[in-house]
Amino acid sequence: MMTHENIVRLVDHIKIDESTVVCHFKCEETNKSIVSAVPFEPYEGKIVLSWKDILFHPLKSYNRYYHTPITIYGNESQNTIVLKAFKQVSNNFIWNQQKQKYICN
Repeated sequence: MMTHENIVRLVDHIKIDESTVVCHFKCEETNKSIVSAVPFEPYEGKIVLSWKDILFHPLKSYNRYYHTPITIYGNESQNTIVLKAFKQVSNNFIWNQQKQKYICN
């Protein structure tokens, strides 16, 4: 059940710098922490600008690069950096149907 609500419950803390988001997921059952680092960029992928875009449309290129909304986490969106980070380390967790939560394996 990879829903955003189930994943946010695992977040112990998040560290953000200019290029990386480091998510620390902590299992309540085992007290084990799993760390995932992902680029600080929109969920859907990198912002790619060609040299032509930059040369002929500098303002539009600047706005596209610096003003693209980035959602770290939130219940209203399924496209978040926390979800991307969890998918990267999801093999360290199993879904416990009885307890309705992820547990470190």
